[in-house]
Amino acid sequence: MKSINYFFIAGLLIAGFVSNGFAQDDKSKRPSPPRTVSKAVGDLKIVIEYGAPYVKGRTVFGGLESYGKVWRTGANEATTFSVNKDVTVDGKPLPAGKYALFTIPEKGEWTVIFSKKADQWGAYDYDKAEDALRIKVKPKRLDQVQEQLAFDVDQKGVVQFKWEYQSFDFSVSTK
Repeated sequence: MKSINYFFIAGLLIAGFVSNGFAQDDKSKRPSPPRTVSKAVGDLKIVIEYGAPYVKGRTVFGGLESYGKVWRTGANEATTFSVNKDVTVDGKPLPAGKYALFTIPEKGEWTVIFSKKADQWGAYDYDKAEDALRIKVKPKRLDQVQEQLAFDVDQKGVVQFKWEYQSFDFSVSTK
């Protein structure tokens, strides 16, 4: 009889571990849930996929995210930026494809990086040799805190980033 109880308890433990493993695969339950922004601008399709962390009372830029260091521009997996056609980003050419979108935050100017190595976790494996394009953007200070990180793309192809008190944008258009 005791061996049956051990098997029963062992079965419950295994079932608990297995179900917990499946729950961790549900990315929507992460503290920084995944978000996707998709916009058609004529026949150009722009898609941005990112993990959307919250400020939670923290100092983000110059605190949680250090100035001068490559950042995944979101949480969890690296943020990705996809275009179905060759484009220009702030006037500089970028071939059609999927890219990891990294930034280097600075107080007066940020660097936005489009890396050819799109599928990676965070910025831990970032390699400058994989850069397809780098642009400089001027951050703008928001009047109110943007609690959850957000990207948006308008009808003209302007991509906007907002989080904490920071915002920047860049334009995307077909060649």
